[in-house]
Amino acid sequence: MTKSSLSQHDSLFKKFFGDIAVARDFLEVHLPPYLRERCDFNTLAMESGSFIEDDLRTQCSDMLYSVQTNAGKGYIYTLVEHQSHPEKLMAFRLMRYAVAAMQRHIEQGNNTLPVVIPILFYQGATSPYPYSTHFLDCFADPELAATVYQQAFPLVDITTIPDEEILTHRRVALLQLVQKHIRTRDMLELAVELANLIEKWQYSKEQCKSLLYYIAKAGNTIDGEGFIRTLAEKAPTYREDFMTIAEQLREKGKQEGYQLGRQDGVKEATRQLARQLLSDGVARENIKRYTSLSDSELDKL
Repeated sequence: MTKSSLSQHDSLFKKFFGDIAVARDFLEVHLPPYLRERCDFNTLAMESGSFIEDDLRTQCSDMLYSVQTNAGKGYIYTLVEHQSHPEKLMAFRLMRYAVAAMQRHIEQGNNTLPVVIPILFYQGATSPYPYSTHFLDCFADPELAATVYQQAFPLVDITTIPDEEILTHRRVALLQLVQKHIRTRDMLELAVELANLIEKWQYSKEQCKSLLYYIAKAGNTIDGEGFIRTLAEKAPTYREDFMTIAEQLREKGKQEGYQLGRQDGVKEATRQLARQLLSDGVARENIKRYTSLSDSELDKL
């Protein structure tokens, strides 16, 4: 199909579907009953803009409409396909456009997603349309895809996982333990556990270096030298590496603010607040909520 004929198809389609009365009749006729009955077509309105990528604009034309539903504002998205041959992954393309419409909805200040109904208007030479319009059928393993995309995504919330369980997580335990406590605990308290993990799983020098840089920048300890010394003692395989990294941190700290072992003023102010709250008889759980200090930190006050 030539660009000229494609343009003619596009122009004709937009002439008709740019008319709300035509669009309303189309949707009332072709939407499945369970969707049609949810829509108030008296509120149907055309939305501006397009979600078609530049390299596809010569192949298809899109129209976006908003409509009030019994669950609030929704979007109905229609796409006309101008290709001579049907596209096997068209359902995936429709899903991409639907997600783009959702993104626009969020950018307009909404905090929930609208239901987007992609509709494929097909008028190609091959009849009937030979491919599925079910998004999951685009996958090599639709059943596996359904188990992923039709339920809540996996969540790894390390803030709720006990330390004892984290320590059983093999090579990822080191990262999880540090990131769980980086804001709330003195890293010296975790030095033995960290060293044991490093020695057991034999992390690379670059991983250890990145870890110490992270702790130095984002964490806190009142005894940086003691922290490094404990790591060196409990993970002897890395003793020289740790001492070298510690020296690099000192030099880097002079230029970029890496201060392993700094007495963080904000942290100390938080401890002072906690001491005052304890002396005033404020409940321990409330103090933890106000200050984000752990039980072990409160025990030391």
